[in-house]
Amino acid sequence: MNHDDLRTWSKRAADWAQDYHTHLRDRPVRATCAPGELIRALPEAPPETAEPMAAIWDDFTRLIPPAMTHWQHPRFFAYFPANAAPVSMLAEQLANAMAAQGMLWQTSPAATELEQVTVDWLRQAVGLPQGFVGTIHDSATTATLSAVLTMRERALDWAGNAQGLAGQPVLRLYASAQTHSSVDKAVRIAGIGQDNLVKVPVDGTLSMKPGALAGAIAADRAAGRLPAGVILCAGGTSVGAFDRIGDCIAVARAAGLPVHVDAAWAGSAMICPEFRALWAGVEGADSVVINPHKWLGAQFDCAVQFLADPAPQIRTLGLRPAYLQTAGQEEVVNFNEWTVPLGRRFRALKLWFLLRAEGLEGLRARIRAHVAWAGQACADLRALPGVEIVTEPRLSLFTFALEAGDAATAALLERINADGRIYLTPTTHQGRQVIRVQVGQFDCTEADVAMIATVVRDCLAA
Repeated sequence: MNHDDLRTWSKRAADWAQDYHTHLRDRPVRATCAPGELIRALPEAPPETAEPMAAIWDDFTRLIPPAMTHWQHPRFFAYFPANAAPVSMLAEQLANAMAAQGMLWQTSPAATELEQVTVDWLRQAVGLPQGFVGTIHDSATTATLSAVLTMRERALDWAGNAQGLAGQPVLRLYASAQTHSSVDKAVRIAGIGQDNLVKVPVDGTLSMKPGALAGAIAADRAAGRLPAGVILCAGGTSVGAFDRIGDCIAVARAAGLPVHVDAAWAGSAMICPEFRALWAGVEGADSVVINPHKWLGAQFDCAVQFLADPAPQIRTLGLRPAYLQTAGQEEVVNFNEWTVPLGRRFRALKLWFLLRAEGLEGLRARIRAHVAWAGQACADLRALPGVEIVTEPRLSLFTFALEAGDAATAALLERINADGRIYLTPTTHQGRQVIRVQVGQFDCTEADVAMIATVVRDCLAA
């Protein structure tokens, strides 16, 4: 394929994309193929000679969409969404065409400087104070890993990177069980170890107990261990839990520990001032992560990490060999030094397009509608015989179960997803099997959300 061919096939791809999104409601949300089915439909060996693009295109349309779970389906209520507003898709096409590797300012000045501007726009939008700066990672997992590595180095007086962890004090990190598994992954990758991630007890609202946090830190110091940092939850993945951010930060500050706040999902809602009480005190954090791809509509991947002071993270992750130095440009920002990978995609372009094309008021209206529709869906499910709301809505996330028990709840979920009209996923809460409902897909409507109770009622009657 040459660039003339690319022009032809790009137009055909755009037509296909428009038709795909127009008719998404006609498809089952979750993939219906069996494991290995696509593998068996594909050749075992790669082609020795070039194949015509028409044949490749036909195989794509025949084989791939039926084997996909459709994340842009308006009735995708599982996990958290990975949204893609149309304007974000357009920006990604342009970024893909330029195909820049934005590891340094000099390799793509616009990629670096647009990232600085758009991250600051988002900072203003969610109400973080001036002085916070940030960068765009691929996902919250990488942002949290970056924060944990920085906590490790600060606690070890910057000796870990140079000397390794052998012979160093036992490091301890503190989080509640409501935090995402990416925190567990980070402590493993950072060499701190799963056993040294202290899961602090929570209260009846599933918020970390500040007194329990203070006690855990004191106990570790008394035992000769080295506390390194605190990770707080602002909108947990399982049931939407929020720690008491300000109170827990005060405990961490008194203990001299840095704080990372995981607001990957719920942070987007903070563009609406009325929701900011949920993370009151966040301005005292050292690091905060928000995923605009989860709720704002920026196409995956786009995770923004805000930093009160980037210097410790740059000291931890920055590495500037001679071949990456820019003569005469020692003071420019090189975002590869803020994160784990050297290579960086031009992620800021889609966020810039999105914020301009939708505007904050347009994005706020969507989030407010999702929260309201989730509340109504919760009320509709509560009215069904045998259905119990297990956790009340936190923003647009709630859970329910059948009063008949775990087996009945699991069987109901299988029927719901086999039906195909909606897609829900399970979790456990206080030892029970429950079904999560999370409203946030960019193109969903009130009627789409109302379909949740309709499908549950139909599946109960089946």
